[in-house]
Amino acid sequence: MSKKKILIVDDDTDMIEQTKAYLESIGYSVFEAYSQKEAEELIEQGEFDAAVVDLMLENPDSGFVLSSKIKKKFPQKPVIMITSVGKETGIFFDKRNDTGNWIKADVVIQKDLRFEQLEKELEKLLEKK
Repeated sequence: MSKKKILIVDDDTDMIEQTKAYLESIGYSVFEAYSQKEAEELIEQGEFDAAVVDLMLENPDSGFVLSSKIKKKFPQKPVIMITSVGKETGIFFDKRNDTGNWIKADVVIQKDLRFEQLEKELEKLLEKK
């Protein structure tokens, strides 16, 4: 069985490096994008099984845009959005309370990200595929 490929999109180099190291240590293949533009190019190629996308990149809504593009092109590919917006602004995004269905990510995780939580969500979402 081949390794599942995870696309990580974040403008925080340290966050990507730490997340990548953790995911690779538990058996995933990981590649990264540091901007919305870079991520859009990788999304077009479609060579990933799931994506972990930061909400705020070069635009405050980059994560929403990327999640929407992924789900439009690949509806079955899981998307996890990570964000520190709630901690910084008091505005929390919660998929369970998204009555308008405008959050296209499957799961929203608030930063400070716990890698075990990310692992659990990836396993659950990839199992459904």
